[in-house]
Amino acid sequence: MLMVRNEGTHPMLFVGFALLISVGLALLISSDAGKMVGLTESQTGQLLPLVIIVLLIASSLVSRRMRLSQMLSSLILWAGIFGVLMVGYTYRDDLQDVAARVLGEVVPGTATVDAERGTATFRVGRDGHYQITATINGADIVTTFDTGASAVVLTQRDAAAAGIDVSTLRYNVPVQTANGTGRAAQVTLNRMEVGGIVRERIRAFVAEEGALEQSLLGMTFLRTLTRYSVSGNSLELTD
Repeated sequence: MLMVRNEGTHPMLFVGFALLISVGLALLISSDAGKMVGLTESQTGQLLPLVIIVLLIASSLVSRRMRLSQMLSSLILWAGIFGVLMVGYTYRDDLQDVAARVLGEVVPGTATVDAERGTATFRVGRDGHYQITATINGADIVTTFDTGASAVVLTQRDAAAAGIDVSTLRYNVPVQTANGTGRAAQVTLNRMEVGGIVRERIRAFVAEEGALEQSLLGMTFLRTLTRYSVSGNSLELTD
């Protein structure tokens, strides 16, 4: 005996209706029909992606033959996810600031880069100083932001990491460091990048052994910037 089982509305048919409705909405937008329900063309355009998402989710639920209670639970879950995403998008600038603060605490010296504005922002460290990771001749070197330093100054270890042969340098320039008076050798850095800001042929110094605990980001780099400013707990460098 041949048994015929009623499958109900075929899921592909539902998807077809969803696509037709989406196309219809797009046509309505192009003809300013959204104004008929009190929406501007721009507002109707912003609503369209949400309608398409809901229709696609609904078609997926139908294709799985879910019970009504399961459908409602899934719809509520997706609505909650969509709501969280919308809130995150609305407050994206504030969230970026929070993310920058967290990243600055976890990875000191890491910049938050705004390519459109040409800025790199750093968070102050726990010691009250700005630790800035600079890429010098291809080597990542942690430096301390120091407007009191007339030039970029590297330790022996960092200079060697940047490909400078420290054994051939002449340490004949007197410098004042936190450890007292020392001597340094003048060098030229082929390439230096800080937070996406690239400079070439930067004049710098290499301090003699023991004269400096950490490399300094000084004025020979900072003077090439359009602006640098400290506001609150943030340092902003502008290309």
